[in-house]
Amino acid sequence: MLSFVGFILLAMGPVHSLESKVSQDLHSPTESYLMWIWHNRLYLYSAAALIFGVWFSVKMALKRRSFSKDVGALVYKAVKKTDCSSKDPVVHVSAVKIFYGSQTGTAKGFANELSEEVKTLGIPAEVIDMKDYDPDDQLADECTNKSVCVFILATYTDGQPTENAEWFCKWLEEASTDFRYGKTYLKGLRYAVFGLGNSVYVGHYNTVGKNVDKWLWMLSGVRILTRAEGDCNVVKSRNGSVQADFLAWKVKFLKRLQALAKGEKKSCGGNCKTGGSCKNKKREEEQTQDEEEEHNKSEEDLLESSSDEDESSLQEKRSGLVVDMEDLGNIMSSAKKAKSKAEGQGDGQMVKLSKLNGVKKVDDEGERREMITPALREALTKQGYKLIGSHSGVKLCRWTKSMLRGRGGCYKHTFYGIESHRCMETTPSLACANKCVFCWRHHTNPVGTEWRWKMDPAEKILQDAVEKHENMIRQFRGVPGVKPERYEEGLKVKHCALSLVGEPIMYPEINTFLRLLHSHNISSFLVTNAQFPEEIRSLVPVTQLYVSVDASTKDSLKKIDRPLFKDFWPRFLDSLRALGEKRQRTVYRLTLVKAWNVEEMLSYSELIALGQPDFVEVKGVTYCGESSASSLTMANVPWHQEVVAFVQQLADMLPQYEIACEHEHSNCLLIAHTKFKVDGEWWTWIDYERFQELVRTHEETDGLHSFSALDYMAKTPSWALFGAHEQGFDPADTRFQRRNKTKANSGC
Repeated sequence: MLSFVGFILLAMGPVHSLESKVSQDLHSPTESYLMWIWHNRLYLYSAAALIFGVWFSVKMALKRRSFSKDVGALVYKAVKKTDCSSKDPVVHVSAVKIFYGSQTGTAKGFANELSEEVKTLGIPAEVIDMKDYDPDDQLADECTNKSVCVFILATYTDGQPTENAEWFCKWLEEASTDFRYGKTYLKGLRYAVFGLGNSVYVGHYNTVGKNVDKWLWMLSGVRILTRAEGDCNVVKSRNGSVQADFLAWKVKFLKRLQALAKGEKKSCGGNCKTGGSCKNKKREEEQTQDEEEEHNKSEEDLLESSSDEDESSLQEKRSGLVVDMEDLGNIMSSAKKAKSKAEGQGDGQMVKLSKLNGVKKVDDEGERREMITPALREALTKQGYKLIGSHSGVKLCRWTKSMLRGRGGCYKHTFYGIESHRCMETTPSLACANKCVFCWRHHTNPVGTEWRWKMDPAEKILQDAVEKHENMIRQFRGVPGVKPERYEEGLKVKHCALSLVGEPIMYPEINTFLRLLHSHNISSFLVTNAQFPEEIRSLVPVTQLYVSVDASTKDSLKKIDRPLFKDFWPRFLDSLRALGEKRQRTVYRLTLVKAWNVEEMLSYSELIALGQPDFVEVKGVTYCGESSASSLTMANVPWHQEVVAFVQQLADMLPQYEIACEHEHSNCLLIAHTKFKVDGEWWTWIDYERFQELVRTHEETDGLHSFSALDYMAKTPSWALFGAHEQGFDPADTRFQRRNKTKANSGC
């Protein structure tokens, strides 16, 4: 700029010198100077304006820079102060609405638990029974009221929704494919899904949670958290139980909810499609670990979106699950990794046959979990169980208490001569392969199709069972009404009813356990649910082997027993054939459920002809109180006269069977094969001492010296016979009539 001013002055130099010479001749120096200024005023004005302009521009530039810093800080403080003192702060989450679909009450309990946790964060929460919610009128409103919807859903029989969630799921399924609603009907709905199921139901595991998540997504709902699944199967549950699975998910949900309440967006998970670099490496590592832990994921799960994906990719997937070619390689790679990991796990869980009874076992004992979870332990303990180790239990039967007082024994006393006060009711396996509608344990016990838990030794189970049983008997010492002689006899266990709960035959060392019982002169009465035919064939001799025949057709058996096996009917029939191959005493146990299976007379007779059991016990179902896990009511309990009529008709259809005994108090009758009727007299009772002699000889000769049911039978007393005045009540005891009858939730 200064050089430019100098150039102007140099240009003006010659003119100035010429004029100065003339002016010096005519004027004084002062006048000459003023004249020079006047003549050059235009140039001087231009130079001054130029200098001022440059100065002003520099000044404004510096001032603007300083102003931006000062004012920026002031504006930030003012805005922050305004936000903090504002009467109406921005609300990002107005409330959390927790919907539950529950059959046994577990999902409902989780919903209430989550509600309390959300409220502690200062966010309103509401627990909603899905049967009381109209999605057609209300669900769309959740898209605009800034609420977060949580769905805690259990999967019921055959992968169907629970009764209270049926309508909601039906509506949601139809809406997801109905063009009248459109694919953006639930756009803006923020939701999370937690499903409850049991992985032993391979074809139906957590299908309700998966479907609801899919249908909400198809209607443009936005997941705030990836769907989680709680597994009641402790073997495959990621955290050891369904309660632990829920707890782990709850922690993640509450953390995500807090972020949403602050207005934070979900951080990048490492799957950016824009080509940008991921800033949150920690989140990327956590997601990688989660992906590695996932197993048994379907193709739908691999294509599942998350809330941090951009909207364009979301719309692509909703419009037909379109996958970019560059993403196809990643998806296939993930699928191969998941498959190889599953195969690797399978290799590490190789099974082998037990030398004792052929039951499948897992090699890697260290990785297997305990069957009894803390929640299960608490539930069973409340029901009066004395738990043994990690998978066994013992409980005092009400008939044991009754006979200690001289008030009569159970139907096994009437039919087979068991001394009820000396009978120990136990099981080496609390797990079962069925979820029967009349289960008196209300399905608190675990379920499974094979042994995948840690295993306790048979010696320890028997020792603890006897000890705990005797301790329960000792509690009756000095109790009014207890007979001293029976109290002393009760301290010495003589019989063992392996029918407490679950499926005892699932225990891999069941044969060892039975041998131990017999070595202690304890008789064995084992009950199985007819789903393990090979295990029945490999059983060592037992005093009496039962098979529960709760229905006579495939449809009714599925409806009543609700078996886990897909091939339950072939297994059922093969179990009956296996029973027919046994030489020791065998029994069919029929449980009559009015309006469910009492009309299947012909089918029952065909099943009896298939297995040729020695005895058929027919018992009316026992109502054990209301349970959300079962629709059974008192209306399904037949009267004793109805049971008698059924048995009489059934016996008429069986040429080699007759009605032998009756126990009116248990609403039970016994049909016996006529080979036990010798010279017109029934021999249904058991000579227990003779049985012990026979089984010892059998063991000593490695099975070469066999024996049959006829070798240890005993004569039945007259009071136990059908048609007797006593109706199966032992006259040596005194009948006691309770004035205020209470529900009996135990018995064998």
